Amino acid sequence: MVRLRPSLIGLPSYVPGRKAPGAALLASNESPYGLLPAVAARLAELAGGVSRYPDMSASALVEAIAAHHGVSADQVAVGAGSSEVCGQLLHAVVGPGTGPGNARTGDEIVFGWPSFEAYPLLTTIAGGSAVRVALRGHALDLDALSAAVTERTRLVFVCNPNNPTSTAVGERDLRRFVAGVPEQVLIVVDEAYREYVDQSLGPDAVTLFGGRRNVVVLRTFSKAYALAGLRVGYCVGAPEVITQVRKTQVPFSVGTMAQEAAVIALGESHEVARRVRLTVRERERMAGRLRAAGFEVPASHANFVWLPLGRDSTAFYEHCLAGGVAVRPFPGNGVRVTVGLAGENDTFLALAENWRADAMSREGQTGTNPLTSTRSH
Repeated sequence: MVRLRPSLIGLPSYVPGRKAPGAALLASNESPYGLLPAVAARLAELAGGVSRYPDMSASALVEAIAAHHGVSADQVAVGAGSSEVCGQLLHAVVGPGTGPGNARTGDEIVFGWPSFEAYPLLTTIAGGSAVRVALRGHALDLDALSAAVTERTRLVFVCNPNNPTSTAVGERDLRRFVAGVPEQVLIVVDEAYREYVDQSLGPDAVTLFGGRRNVVVLRTFSKAYALAGLRVGYCVGAPEVITQVRKTQVPFSVGTMAQEAAVIALGESHEVARRVRLTVRERERMAGRLRAAGFEVPASHANFVWLPLGRDSTAFYEHCLAGGVAVRPFPGNGVRVTVGLAGENDTFLALAENWRADAMSREGQTGTNPLTSTRSH
């Protein structure tokens, strides 16, 4: 019998958003607008060259990202999506535990919860111990995150905006949090949805913390840049950190087409901004109609909205799926709904309003409101 790692045997696999045939796909936070035109044209030209290995150092892409952020190339590491870069960062700082099952005896990784579902999985794979910190009012509780840092903490994930709850923390609170974390602890600010953030919250984390050696900022091309299927992500940080992070990347993980597409996408800032405006407008329209129907909808700074439906989450998901819309349930917590095309959003909104009407009918019969009485935070 092959001896497998005990910590992996009971580890659940990452569950992606469901892609039901024929359904409107509002489960995976993808861009609904397709490839950027310049990217589509270039990919057609590159198709014949993929029999060759890509540039393992992704030098053109790294240079383009560095120029985009006004940093040096030695401050940038890339990977196959920001999820792989998360893993690279973990492998750069995490060591194995010493006790049975690695239970809270080794290096700890701290993050809010619920948040990006890959954080605990990647932590366990890297040999670390996950420390989940409950949200407060659907948002990251930075004071509680800070209090959770111990001498065993090696890394803290700050998902901003937070996935799946769509909320964001502002500049003042983020500065205070970073200033309070010991310098030997790496702070990873995950800004996968940065393009959709209300800019009045303050500058992006690359600008905010570019001079701090223990802060790394994560970004992705999967959302606003519409390259989810090509898998390109990156991080920006201090050169001494980035040098080690690059060592943990799987060789050739970012393919030739992905590298070239990302370089071109960075140059399409006007089209990206136009698409973001469309998404934000639809996001606010969706949130307004949902609130008018009686749903609680936290202020969103991403390309999705969050419905904290508690124990009703799975039933709401099934209701939407039966109506031809795939959303993302987080059983016991809520449902995340990606902002799609206007017609897709309208189909979802009609389903949600029907659900609410049925809930009001049940409320009248039982004297309780299922949208509030079963909610779990």
